Amino acid sequence: MLEEVERWLSTRSWSATDRPLHQILAAKQRTGQTVSVVLPALNEEETVGDIAAIIRHDLMRQVPLVDELVVVDSGSTDRTSEVAAAAGATVVHRDEIIPRIPAVPGKGEVLWRSLLVTRGDIVCFVDADLRDFSSDFVSGIVGPLLTDPDVALVKGMYDRPLGGAAGQGGRVTELMARPLLNMHWPQLAGFVQPLGGEYAARRSLLEQLPFPVGYGVELGMLVDALHLVGLDALAQVDVGVRKHRHQDGQALGRMAAAIYRTAQLRLARGHLIRPSLTQFERGGDGFEPRTYSVDTEERPPMVEIAEYQARRAA
Repeated sequence: MLEEVERWLSTRSWSATDRPLHQILAAKQRTGQTVSVVLPALNEEETVGDIAAIIRHDLMRQVPLVDELVVVDSGSTDRTSEVAAAAGATVVHRDEIIPRIPAVPGKGEVLWRSLLVTRGDIVCFVDADLRDFSSDFVSGIVGPLLTDPDVALVKGMYDRPLGGAAGQGGRVTELMARPLLNMHWPQLAGFVQPLGGEYAARRSLLEQLPFPVGYGVELGMLVDALHLVGLDALAQVDVGVRKHRHQDGQALGRMAAAIYRTAQLRLARGHLIRPSLTQFERGGDGFEPRTYSVDTEERPPMVEIAEYQARRAA
């Protein structure tokens, strides 16, 4: 490990308990910064309501840490929107945001569009499929941004159990993202959960970043933020254990392909590999190929979008 990363681990890796809630609230009041929480959601009616209700109760009613809670529904066919609204979240459909730009499927697409329907100085993203959710995820992650002006982006780190085995979740992280980062961006080797969906950043940073539309968004954001603001502006906070719905192996393969594609674009702009992935499923006549396109599109920095510029000028 690079000496720079070892130093970073000792100075930019914290626990949620390092910053008590009263300290975070005092910093928020002193600086006047506002906090938005965004839950990107697609068919998450079983979990999105509990997450939204806990954030509303713990961090909006009991204490005024979160100013805005927004669920961006990316085309759910279940009751995700109704459940989220009943829990007190503001619900916006992906297609209603910047309608002149046709939406494409993908998590990164939703996160990018969320910048236009939130106003917080700090934006915190939380996946909508978490179980046994604790508001410490939010307060722990936004804490360093409120208390330390030199920090621009904070990732959550946690244990990810799989089938009762501790630490066995995050298979794409271990098999794809971590090797890529260690080999090509070794300054980022200290991140425990580089692909984790729980993180927060200053709007002033997010609006300058391109957003891969799919699963590559977290890796792309880390790499681009490193180049834009430097390693010391990045941090991570231990928030305990993350329990969520796990995807099957083929879905993970498609996720890994999108992440590799995101890395490849940043390593060699202009030299493009074939953006597709063929997988196999057993059918009546043996193994049958299924070919999927790999996300290649990226949205430009939000600060370049006319609607966003108009809102800032208003």
